[in-house]
Amino acid sequence: MKILFTGGGTGGHILPIIAVARETRALAGDRPLELLYMGPKDEFSEMLLSQEGIKVYRILSGKVRRYEPLRSLSKNLLDVFVKVPLGIVQAFFLIFALSPDIIFSKGGYGSVPSAVAGWLLRVPIILHESDAVPGLANRIMKGFASEIFVSFPDTQYFPKDKVAQAGNPIRAEILTGSAKEAKRLFGLKGGRPILLIMGGSQGAQRINDMLLIVLDEALKDYEIIHQTGEKNFAQVKAEGDVVTRKEQRPFWHPVAFLRETDLRHAYAAADLIVSRAGSGSVFEIAALGKPSVLIPLSEAAQNHQIENAYAYQRTGACIVLEENNLTPHFFLERVRYLLSDKTELQKMSQAALNFAKPEAARVIAQYIIDSFK
Repeated sequence: MKILFTGGGTGGHILPIIAVARETRALAGDRPLELLYMGPKDEFSEMLLSQEGIKVYRILSGKVRRYEPLRSLSKNLLDVFVKVPLGIVQAFFLIFALSPDIIFSKGGYGSVPSAVAGWLLRVPIILHESDAVPGLANRIMKGFASEIFVSFPDTQYFPKDKVAQAGNPIRAEILTGSAKEAKRLFGLKGGRPILLIMGGSQGAQRINDMLLIVLDEALKDYEIIHQTGEKNFAQVKAEGDVVTRKEQRPFWHPVAFLRETDLRHAYAAADLIVSRAGSGSVFEIAALGKPSVLIPLSEAAQNHQIENAYAYQRTGACIVLEENNLTPHFFLERVRYLLSDKTELQKMSQAALNFAKPEAARVIAQYIIDSFK
């Protein structure tokens, strides 16, 4: 069995691929299995994929930038009329040589050349859409796919006879964290509700700035694990040390980035999670049954984070605070309200578990394995 994964643009595409790859390997058992990936240059993604034993092939790709359309016009024209066609040619010859049995396309601009080339070569294609509103790449590719897995109910734009709701694939290991290990790992003091704040790689600075304004006040009542983002860590740590009193500082635990091994323990320890609304984060939080406050990234393509957040809020599992009208003290008051109402937190937790699809990666992997029978 030879499976080609494609996708790319952000970690939101790569991490679900890793989840599906792990489950596919587990289900394959002793059968020969070769896992490949084809997408645009991205050193961080390549590192993650290589660690999973997935061989990476780089190809050119391009994207349509919808922000500042006039300023982006020349880049868009170059990408659409030069990079994408060249990427399709590269992918065509690579796929011809590699001869994969099936292609799993995660979406994102990096998936288009491989999916088009695979269709031309008549390789079966499976699509997966993470978000409540499909991205442009998957809207283009929908006619080429034999099956389309979606994450959210009532996802539009796809032919209903091809659609199956599986949820967004998450790494099973994320669910195996330990609050005890989190205490050791982060130096947690205990005795206070624990707030996990994850800004993510995009737009983290705005969440960081908001938190710093009320950080000292928040630390009177809560212990905070704070993922700042790699590029923001030094500045946030320096500013946090200035705005917090010495006696409160031990209850603030800033970290640049939470690797999988650390993230699972932070998740386990958290009483409330504050996060962006990428589909990966939403489905991880749901599978853990954790109450959450979602602050969607306003610049996300097709407003997909806002759509994800409100689709999830309708289940009762979270509250949504849009950053356009979000103030630091209003944020802190909402956190206080939630953490002071144990009944509401329990309702949110149960709603999260009801929404969760922790078996998504295994469902998709099983479909892939069954396609070889």
